[in-house]
Amino acid sequence: MNGDVPGRFGPGGRNKIDLPKSAKEVPKFLGGLVSGFMRRLFYIFKLVWDTSHWIMIAMTVLTVLSGVLPVFLAYVASEIVNVLAESVSPSDPVKIWQTLLILFGMNVLIRLAESVVSTFERMLNSIAGELVANHIKVQLMLKADKIDVSRFDLPDFYENLENANREAGSRPLQILSATFSLVSSVISMFSFIMILWSVSPWAPFVIFFLSLPSAVVNFVYRRKRFNYMRRRSKDRRQMQYYSNLMTNKDMVKEIRVLSIGKVFIQRYKEVFSRYYAGLKKLIMHENIWHIVMNLVKVCSNVGILLYVARRAIDGTMKIGNYTLSSSALTSVSNGIGTLISSTATIYEGALFIDNVIAFMNEQSCLTSIVDAPLHPARRTEHTFVFENVSFSYPGRERMVLKDLSFTLRPGETAVLVGINGAGKTTLIKLLMRLYDPTSGRILMDGHDIREYDLAEYYRMFGVIFQDFGKYAVNVSENISFGDIEKEPTEKAVAEAADQSGASDYIRDLSDGYNTPLMRIFEENGIELSGGQWQKLAIARAFYSESDIIILDEPTASLDAIAEQEIYNQFDRLRKDKITIFVSHRLSSATLASKILVLDGGKLVEEGTHKELIQKNEGVYHNLFTLQASRYLSDAEERGKIIPTEDAPAPNGNDIERGTYANRDRNFSNRAPARPGGHPRPENRPQ
Repeated sequence: MNGDVPGRFGPGGRNKIDLPKSAKEVPKFLGGLVSGFMRRLFYIFKLVWDTSHWIMIAMTVLTVLSGVLPVFLAYVASEIVNVLAESVSPSDPVKIWQTLLILFGMNVLIRLAESVVSTFERMLNSIAGELVANHIKVQLMLKADKIDVSRFDLPDFYENLENANREAGSRPLQILSATFSLVSSVISMFSFIMILWSVSPWAPFVIFFLSLPSAVVNFVYRRKRFNYMRRRSKDRRQMQYYSNLMTNKDMVKEIRVLSIGKVFIQRYKEVFSRYYAGLKKLIMHENIWHIVMNLVKVCSNVGILLYVARRAIDGTMKIGNYTLSSSALTSVSNGIGTLISSTATIYEGALFIDNVIAFMNEQSCLTSIVDAPLHPARRTEHTFVFENVSFSYPGRERMVLKDLSFTLRPGETAVLVGINGAGKTTLIKLLMRLYDPTSGRILMDGHDIREYDLAEYYRMFGVIFQDFGKYAVNVSENISFGDIEKEPTEKAVAEAADQSGASDYIRDLSDGYNTPLMRIFEENGIELSGGQWQKLAIARAFYSESDIIILDEPTASLDAIAEQEIYNQFDRLRKDKITIFVSHRLSSATLASKILVLDGGKLVEEGTHKELIQKNEGVYHNLFTLQASRYLSDAEERGKIIPTEDAPAPNGNDIERGTYANRDRNFSNRAPARPGGHPRPENRPQ
């Protein structure tokens, strides 16, 4: 066996068995193949059994009937031929007619039964396909809801997750159908082999040995195809990516304006050409081998039929028995072909279903480190302490955070400041325990946060991420998702919308809070602007009765005035809760009781706005004054800064107090518009 870690994805999502290096290792190798095959097969059976017991029972009954009915039909057909042969010189015509009527009646009933069984099989496959696919999809979603967020950062994991999701809809039932088809063929073959044995004991062996090369080719090329698709998974992902780009409604505007659609279409064609060339070669080689071996099998079957015909001519066999032997020969030959193809289909499907098995066996690392997890106190004051916390993302060596140590006390408002990539969002993820530190620890109320029950710990946070969710449900649900444990009421939802400013545009929607959002499912769905979506996300945070509020650039799509109003609203409503902001607009930092400045993953400065702005060469001072100068230069260019008695020009004292942003807002309310156009969009520092 290779060194794959249990519960984690190895290459291709499965444990690899090394090829034998000597004859002594062959039994072990074959045993490993068979045991792995049976393990996968029973896993699929269990999935279907868990979906619905009656599916398995019905498929078993229909399989048995499919296996025995062809044998009965062949036997009745041979007896009809024998009776017809006797009718040439009948000793009792009445008895012959009676016998023929009975045999023809049995023939009709058997054919009718075959038709009914075939119809029920098609119906069962259609119904079972939907039920099994739904069951597995639900299991995958439930598992995805529990897996550590850190796992989604690993390309191998995400690739296998996508493969599992893709295979879940069709592979299990495909394998199950192939398995029952195999069983049905075995039942029929066993009966027909007994018939052939009575004609010639060597006939079944000839057919069997001539079928072995075909079986080898099937298995070899199924394995080759699987390995090829695994090696070329990057090609398949690229084709999916380019296809999605051209059908993504959010990208269509830019693609159309830049006329880059033909670029992506051409790249799709180039990738497909590479992918298809290898696949076509495999398919053609496999089928050339099959043609050659089918010619050999046809010749052998003709030889056996000539031998049976000679016995009928010599009188050592009835004419009807020749018909039965001919049917048996055809059925055994076809049965072996079905046996080989069904086994190959099961084998190939089992290789792909490893993606599902590995995903479902994935274990969470974010569990409590104590046997009896602690229950965090709710709606009370909390203190967080970072002790020498360092962190690197899974699969990467670079430390994103390095040796952070600081304390967040009850009622504090902390602002995380730093350029893009400084580690601000990562720090929040660690605080919320979406990841565990690589080294160091985080304490809440004196206990390592890993000692708390994870689900209860998550419920303590009200958070708006940079990439906040946009859900294709109505407005009310979008807001009430902020706290799914709380029974939603119109009053609570409306209050949250009022506090975020979202109610201003919700009142103008056709169905108010019942208006469906996004045109994915509903024709009357509304597409909101970026700023409107952001206000809705902020409403979710207000709706949540959380102990800690985290806002990771929550106002990036809002104008400066709306942003300031949101921060003021949060400041009034937070009470004694710890509040953490991440924003590139440093005017929000003036509201904070603590500013944490990150640079290169390190905590380089900590203090209040007044303390940090006085450090003339400090990181915060440089960022703040740079942003202030942009505000001032833009305002001067627009002719907005007009010193008056009640509004003198901003100076160094304004910057130190952090009041320039409010001054600029007041100026903009009464300053004339820029000649010939609209006010310039404000610059966002990077």
